[in-house]
Amino acid sequence: MTTTYSFEIYNSASVLPLEWNSLATENIFLTREYLEVLEKSCPVNMICHFIGIFEKEILIGIVITQFLFTEKLESFGERDQCLKTSVRNFALKNFASHVLFVGNNMLTGQNAFAFDKNIQHSKAFKTLHKAINQLKKELKANGKKVHITSIKDFTAAEIKPLQIEFKNNFTFSTQPNMIFEINENWKTEQDYIDALSKKYRDQYKRARKKSEGIKKQKMSLSDIQKYEDAIYELYFHVAKNAPFNTFFLARNHFSFFKEILKDHFLLYGYFLDEKLIGFNTLIKNGGIMDTYFLGYDESVQRDKMLYLNMLYDMIAYSVKKGFKQIVFARTALEIKSSVGAKPLKMYGLITHSNALINHNIGRFFNYLEPKTEWQERNPFK
Repeated sequence: MTTTYSFEIYNSASVLPLEWNSLATENIFLTREYLEVLEKSCPVNMICHFIGIFEKEILIGIVITQFLFTEKLESFGERDQCLKTSVRNFALKNFASHVLFVGNNMLTGQNAFAFDKNIQHSKAFKTLHKAINQLKKELKANGKKVHITSIKDFTAAEIKPLQIEFKNNFTFSTQPNMIFEINENWKTEQDYIDALSKKYRDQYKRARKKSEGIKKQKMSLSDIQKYEDAIYELYFHVAKNAPFNTFFLARNHFSFFKEILKDHFLLYGYFLDEKLIGFNTLIKNGGIMDTYFLGYDESVQRDKMLYLNMLYDMIAYSVKKGFKQIVFARTALEIKSSVGAKPLKMYGLITHSNALINHNIGRFFNYLEPKTEWQERNPFK
């Protein structure tokens, strides 16, 4: 007789089963510690839920969901001030202001779930489907009707079994995940520079020359707390000018992150004449280095090529520390490509609660997701 799987929905990371982390060994973004950070310092317009999938009493699957309600946001991204933006904002407010993400909208890549290696995937996805429907019912009972449900981010191979279970969903593809593979023979930053073609070695030298006078500092918890407001202003400036945004971080996000994840979370400050002009963050995830949020002063960034220098610094650190890969995520595709990152196409599934909109979801989705034109570069010899 085949056993059926059951599920449990948790409203807080503090009540997760004790054995939760035994399924999160491959991914820091599914551990109780990270989920606690997410929950305690998450954006004002986000509610997190966690789903456990069980075979009898044994935990065999863990899932994260985020419910975003965009009515609390002032901006969906201010870069394209034109009719399209106002149409998109109207559409978002009226038809897509309540979005349930299965996965993590703040990261790029498969950070939605992890399963026991012996799990029957088709059965697990059927149970996940039931859990999502149950969560939607519970949210609706609390006056929060879900407009859009999205399951993200997956490679072409990872999305296939989900497409079978969620067959009424529209499959979409957004901007690729930019992945930097670290050559196993590289041990120092110089090894990376030597691998670049002349044109991109010159770009490297020019960027480094421009950054003269900037001091970079690895920031401790007390440093982050001291500069919390300045860090937030720099982050907010970049986030606000992104073409599309569904959330803004809480002000205490970075200090709370450092407090809980300690050495797994790195924040580097960039100073010019004693003033903080930029920062970037990194998260150690096993053999993978995940880049996280950053911020900079726009007036300095152009003159000092600050963003490009940050990318070089992230590469230098990751090479030196023996990481295998850097996840540079989405946005700024061309500049990331110019330092050696390659695009990995990512897919997701989306469905709308309104049958008419759902029927035309492909066209509707194109409104919500601005198209990005960019040219791929290859900086290596």
